[in-house]
Amino acid sequence: QVQLTESGGGLVQAGGSLRLSCSTSDTRESSFKMMAWYRQAPGKERELVAEISRPGNIRIGDSMKGRAFISRNGGENTAYLQMNNLRPEDTAMYFCNATSEGVPGFYAERHWWGQGTQVTVVS
Repeated sequence: QVQLTESGGGLVQAGGSLRLSCSTSDTRESSFKMMAWYRQAPGKERELVAEISRPGNIRIGDSMKGRAFISRNGGENTAYLQMNNLRPEDTAMYFCNATSEGVPGFYAERHWWGQGTQVTVVS
């Protein structure tokens, strides 16, 4: 069992910035195959904000392109999400997701989720 802990959320004025952090409490984890941030607002579907693979490939969700930047620290197994020029429509619960690579014949890939950190953007 892997536990992910998010931090950095809060209340911010429109146009402001936030940096979210996600780290694992399990120091035995060497490196996740993928780390990502998702968000979900009330009444809306969950959507990808950004993801970064172990080799460093990055994908940013359409709604956050040009405003969100993701990075990771391999040694600490931590992912960071920098968000700039925030808008009220960015208000949501932001969830960290991590993928542990599976082993053929033993177990499949596993996905781990944090409890979420609330981001609220006001005009």
